[in-house]
Amino acid sequence: MKGSQAIIIGAGIAGLAASVRLKIKGYNVLVIEANEYPGGKLSSFEQHGYRFDAGPSLFTMPEYVDDLFRIAGRKPGEHFRYIRKEESCRYFWNDGTQITAHADMGDFAAEVRQKLGIDESIVLKKLSKSRRMFELAGRIFMEKPLHKAKTWLSYDVLRAFFQLNKLGINSTMHKDNQALLIHPKLVQLFDRYATYNGSDPYRAPGVLNMIPHLEHGIGTYMPVNGMHDITTSIFNLAMELGVEFRFGERVDAIMVKDGLSTGVKTSKQHYNATVVLSNMDVTPTYRKLLPSQKAPEKILSQERSSSALIFYWGIRRSFPQLGLHNIFFSNDYAAEFRDIFAGRVPSPDPTVYVNITAKDVRSDAPEGCENWFVMVNVPGNNGQDWEKLIPQYREIVLKKLTPLLGFNPGSVIETESTLSPVDIERKTSSMGGSLYGASSNNRFAAFLRHRNESSRIKGLYFCGGSVHPGGGIPLCLLSAKIVSELIPNPS
Repeated sequence: MKGSQAIIIGAGIAGLAASVRLKIKGYNVLVIEANEYPGGKLSSFEQHGYRFDAGPSLFTMPEYVDDLFRIAGRKPGEHFRYIRKEESCRYFWNDGTQITAHADMGDFAAEVRQKLGIDESIVLKKLSKSRRMFELAGRIFMEKPLHKAKTWLSYDVLRAFFQLNKLGINSTMHKDNQALLIHPKLVQLFDRYATYNGSDPYRAPGVLNMIPHLEHGIGTYMPVNGMHDITTSIFNLAMELGVEFRFGERVDAIMVKDGLSTGVKTSKQHYNATVVLSNMDVTPTYRKLLPSQKAPEKILSQERSSSALIFYWGIRRSFPQLGLHNIFFSNDYAAEFRDIFAGRVPSPDPTVYVNITAKDVRSDAPEGCENWFVMVNVPGNNGQDWEKLIPQYREIVLKKLTPLLGFNPGSVIETESTLSPVDIERKTSSMGGSLYGASSNNRFAAFLRHRNESSRIKGLYFCGGSVHPGGGIPLCLLSAKIVSELIPNPS
């Protein structure tokens, strides 16, 4: 390989997006992926007539996908289509309370008033505050490299700096929500947005209360062919542009000489490169691929985000009371998060998330059936006996859902698979199976995430959920944009 060669380690969603951007920039791009498929966590599988999205199930800010097609000279709608949902989620509590979070803010506020007796003005004030926080600081933290002086000398940053009191930097998500929303169920509903980046709302800074704006202000969406279509569409675009892929090939080392990354070594051969971009979790990148290089220990030692235990159930029945996204809350949210981050499992009353893509993509399940993606937040893998814990969790989840649905879904499961933190760690190299790298459980979390370029090794860069700006589909796509702008034009 000659000239301006870029090697990307990992074909996760950020690696795919970065491959498109670097190819358009003029690099020869090679993506090396240990798995036999692209997408990382954003993959899918079929089982006995049911199709399941294996990982991320919520899609917001679709413009970041569209942007890849635009810069490639394509019309996005001809390659990737999606619809805006009329509701973002259906919420259920153990006492029978149910709330539908309508996309229309007024309808949502009216629903809350009807179900909880809270005046619409309080809900609308909360959503307005979330929007202002996002407009004031969201773009700064999401779209800019935080280690560059020009980021901090911009007008937008100075404006945000003088309004820090409005961003909840010195408070927590829960305290701010409790002060404004009053009703415990409404507080819990908005506290749950901490799970967007695997954090604890009782410790995560109040600035993360900008997250609800992504759903209620910008909207939730569904690709017409399912979530995996995000991966497929970007992968196909990369292939059309001439990006090369090596699947089933694991990178063993990043080669460094005189402070310069020179390429990578795999089980099959050496590849030379002028740019090496790791889309792998930053911790194993240092521990496994750069063992002789000085690692940023303070960053790598941060508390990790939560992980997940997922059941994929093919359900031989339909449940009209459920939508695309459904959350069944625990009675004691604070105790649940203490258990998660203290490593105690299983929680006796976990919050359960059920995603059913067959509600929108009918071909995802046989006629009259549904494909359930059932997830509970759990600690990362720290040596727990998951073979023992999985059936325990399964029993707890079914016991929780049965009275709320008026029917035992366990009696109509005709196909089943599971994904544990051990599986997530094995398949995606995410340390401990954490979903988002480091947690955001302190007010400096945004500044402690690993930067997108190495401060010690020239030509080495990073993207994906474990580095700036964070985890989740939109932020991973933005990490690809940020890093592509940091990488110099090819010579």
